[in-house]
Amino acid sequence: MEEKKFNQIAYQNNYKREKYDKIEVIVPKGEKEHIKQAAKAAGLSVSAYIYKVVQEDMEKGGTV
Repeated sequence: MEEKKFNQIAYQNNYKREKYDKIEVIVPKGEKEHIKQAAKAAGLSVSAYIYKVVQEDMEKGGTV
């Protein structure tokens, strides 16, 4: 009888699919690198940086 192995990648993909929404952001050529540099300077991933900036903007505008 073959024993099933735990598939970490499949587990992580399924977890993300269940717990998170995905948004595609399209920016002009060259801007991606600027965003990556800003995120790195802030000590965040690109995703976390974009989320933080959006949250701050929404709070400032009173939409959160």
